[in-house]
Amino acid sequence: SVDDIDEGTDDKVIAYWARMMKQYGSADAYEEAIKNRFCDGEIDIIIVCSKLLTGFDAPICQVMYIDKELKEHGLLQAIARTNRLHEGKDYGLIVDYRSLIEKLDSAMDMYSGAGLENFDGGDLRGVVVDVISAVGSLRNSYSSLSELFFPVENKHDTEEIEVFLSDDKRRELFYNLLCSFGKTLSLTLNSEKVYAAISKDELIKYQDMFIFCSKIRRSVKIRYCDSIDNSEYEPLMQNLLDTHLSVAGLKQISNPIDILNKDEFEKELEELGSLRAKADAITSQMTKSISEKYDENPAFYASFSKRIKDALEQYKEKVITEAEYLSKIRTIMEDYRAGKSTVTYPESIRNNVHAQAFYGVLSAIFDELSDVEFSPNFVAEISQEITKIVTKHSQVDWTNNKTIHDRISQSIDDLFFEYEKTRGLKLSFDVIDKIIENIKTVSLRRF
Repeated sequence: SVDDIDEGTDDKVIAYWARMMKQYGSADAYEEAIKNRFCDGEIDIIIVCSKLLTGFDAPICQVMYIDKELKEHGLLQAIARTNRLHEGKDYGLIVDYRSLIEKLDSAMDMYSGAGLENFDGGDLRGVVVDVISAVGSLRNSYSSLSELFFPVENKHDTEEIEVFLSDDKRRELFYNLLCSFGKTLSLTLNSEKVYAAISKDELIKYQDMFIFCSKIRRSVKIRYCDSIDNSEYEPLMQNLLDTHLSVAGLKQISNPIDILNKDEFEKELEELGSLRAKADAITSQMTKSISEKYDENPAFYASFSKRIKDALEQYKEKVITEAEYLSKIRTIMEDYRAGKSTVTYPESIRNNVHAQAFYGVLSAIFDELSDVEFSPNFVAEISQEITKIVTKHSQVDWTNNKTIHDRISQSIDDLFFEYEKTRGLKLSFDVIDKIIENIKTVSLRRF
């Protein structure tokens, strides 16, 4: 405060304080603003003298540096500051310059004494953990991660490991085990005591394992287009790589890049090692994109699914080489980006994308009927009529309007009734109901 500024205070401090008082009006308002900015994550560190031990709840606080004698109640309050739950925070750290933690037992013995009745002992539950005991957890998590790769013949071959991790459940287990290993490694590396409990060679073994697996993790996330959410651990993992392990060039993992984003996707492909890894990454991303867009035009997207499946089967059966597999998948990707499907359409709907989508729906259902044959032009005609119906009834927010859904269903039903009278088209109620439901599914994605 102003009272604390004396003649010996640095001129820069005096000038800074004058600016803050001009901006905030008072020392209390300035302090409140600083506390709010800290809690919001805008600033990373606050240095205080005899402040904020009580009345200041900041769950985001993860590290407390103590360089002042504290006793009993004050010590308990100080430690409890870091023991608040917060997203992405697995533990709090106490950096003790005065060997105060050694006095914790006596402070806890006095907990039930006078003056501590209003202190919540639950705030301290689990807050102080001997880092040495965490070494056992580190060794266990390392063993669990290593055992996952026991079936892999060459445990230094990244390609063999990545292929081994092609199974979704096995890959998710890998992500979780690596997160657990990273958490325990980070905790131990944050204490100088670890160097007395673990030999240098053992510590290097753990660090090398984490770096190696982090690179595998990034590669397989790209390769198999994963969106498995370990987001709360991403900052911790990245900080471990940047701060303690000094790993350059291993970027934080982002969400999968859309395959239609050509430049960014190609950058990701360049990070992958083998030709098969690149082909797998393209296949995974296309499969994901097709799944997301499938209902917009089932026949169109099904054609790409078939081409991918055929190419993959040829590679697995060794009909084509790894290079040929990548070449085929790249060709399919380019066609996918350009919208070049193997599906052909009658001339009458060649430029009508909505009618083309409905044409695919009708063709798939009609192909299942063995007793009736439909010419492509006739199916195209029906598709155009259905397009007119949906266009007429669709409006803003129509997707959640049951009345409009019923009108579309009735109009399509009337259309087939008219075709039965004028063109002799006889379809069962079940077939018409299936057409209506499939048409509405596609319409909800297109209109």
